[in-house]
Order: sequence, then C-alpha cells, then structure tokens
Amino acid sequence: MNNEIVSVDLGSNSFRVLKYDCLNHKIVLEYNEVVGMADGLVDTGIISKEAMLRVVSAIKHSSEVLNYKPENAVCVTTAAMRKAKNSKEVLEFFKNETGINFEIINGDEEARLTLLAVKYALKRENINSDNFILLDIGGGSTEIIVNTKDKYSAKSFDFGIVTMTQKFLKNHDLHKDLENRKIEIRDFLDSLHLDLKNYSFVATAGTPTTIAAIKLGQDFFSYDRNIVNGAIVNLEDLANSLDIFKNSSKEEIARLVGRGRVEFIEVGIFIYKAIFEVLNKKESIVLDDGLREGVAINYCLTKCKN
Repeated sequence: MNNEIVSVDLGSNSFRVLKYDCLNHKIVLEYNEVVGMADGLVDTGIISKEAMLRVVSAIKHSSEVLNYKPENAVCVTTAAMRKAKNSKEVLEFFKNETGINFEIINGDEEARLTLLAVKYALKRENINSDNFILLDIGGGSTEIIVNTKDKYSAKSFDFGIVTMTQKFLKNHDLHKDLENRKIEIRDFLDSLHLDLKNYSFVATAGTPTTIAAIKLGQDFFSYDRNIVNGAIVNLEDLANSLDIFKNSSKEEIARLVGRGRVEFIEVGIFIYKAIFEVLNKKESIVLDDGLREGVAINYCLTKCKN
C-alpha cells in the first residue's frame, strides 16, 4: 500500500483525483468531477462561496469513493487560483473543512508536470516521443510545450475555455480574440527557430479527449481513457463535433460531454482549431494523461526512491 500515491488537480472547471501505483507506474483508480471553480471569476476576480462549497463536497465524495485521506494527498491548483484575489482564504477554507493542502503552481510548473505525464503516456502507447508540440487547454490557461528530445520550451497563455467563454458572453468577439491569441502563440513558436514540420502535435485535457471520444462513438458515460489514449483527431473531426453540438439539445450535449461542460465545449473546439492553424497541422494525437498524472509521477520519482 505504501507504493500508492494520491494526486489531486483542482482546475478552473474540473476536479481530478488519481490513485497511482509508484512501483509499476500504473493508474489504480481515478475520480473526476466538474466543480466550476472559475464561475464568475472574470467578472468578480474572486472564487465564489458556491464554488468553494462544490469543491469541498467533491473532496469529501472522492475521498469516500477512492478511500484516501485528503490530508495525505499531493494536491495542486492552477490558473483560477493564480488569478483569484481571495485564493489564500479559499485554500484555508478547503484545509479547515477537509484537511486538504493545495499548492498553487505557476504556469511553468504546470507545463513541466503535464509534459512529464505525456512523455510517460507516449512511451506506454508506443508512440515516438522525441519531437512533439503539446497543447494543454485548461479552464483558465492554455499551455504550449515544444519538446525536442530531452529539452523543452513552454509558455502558459492567459486564456482557457472557462475564462474565454465568460469574456465571449460579455463582449461577443471570440474570433477576434482568438486571432490575437494566435499571434501570441506564433511569436512564441517563432522565437524557438524550429522547423515544426518535424514535430508531431499532441493534445491533452477535456476538449481533445471529448472530440476523440465522440469520434470513437463514446459519450460521457461510456468514456474509456484506454481507447481514447493515442487516438488521432483531425480538423474534420472538430467540424463534425461542432455540427453535432449545433443540432443537439442541451440534454444531448450533456450526455456527450458531461454536465458542467456544455457551455464551454464549443469555445474549447475553437481554441483547439486555432492551434491546428498556427501549427499548420492536419491531425493531433490525443492523450487523457495530464497534470494529475504528472504530479503523481513526479512524486514517485522524487519522494518514493528507495
């Protein structure tokens, strides 16, 4: 039992827990819940009391389902908590209510840990992992990581599916905003002076995995990460998914993408499409592995060495 570690990733929209076997580098159990922590963050600058209570409820429920003690888990939180003016009070509230102890990590550390998970995942899926560009679309930030053999360059961009949706609902200029974001990303890539033709395009997080799942005939309730891992998604798949969402009711979309993601999925697809365009790529490899896996692997490599 002492070879097992529990990692927790509290994102802007999702709460994800992993029980991980350090000895065999295998996932034992997982738990995912939409908590909408960044709801209203763009307008108010704070995490709401309602969101805090949803997170506390998710922590308590996940600890029952996965049988772990929150105070013993390795826990990180990201963009929403980096942005929120009341983050210190929020984290104290979580600790007082559940015993859990979150560390707010910056965009660079988020990128490093996500990359670690993806490298392990690519090896597991027998996919060449030397040169690739990794996209991680989060709720409050988007990370782009360019991996060249044992070196990498990463940048965290200040937009995600939740914050961009909130701004879009207010200002109605999503595509103009995305064009500006594409320029930012292009500038970052140009600064690296690399030939991107020699790099595969890898994507992780909820939007890419949802598109891959829909392509494979899965919905939120039949989602199987083992089948999604290594799936190929192309621009046509994005267009097909947008068509499905345009012609479906909210209930049908919720069945496909999960409750709490309905209002964000289209913006997620537009962000995904924008990165395809910047990179001039026709397809991307999709992986379910991300930050929570990276947190667990990092802990195993640094703390569990005998």
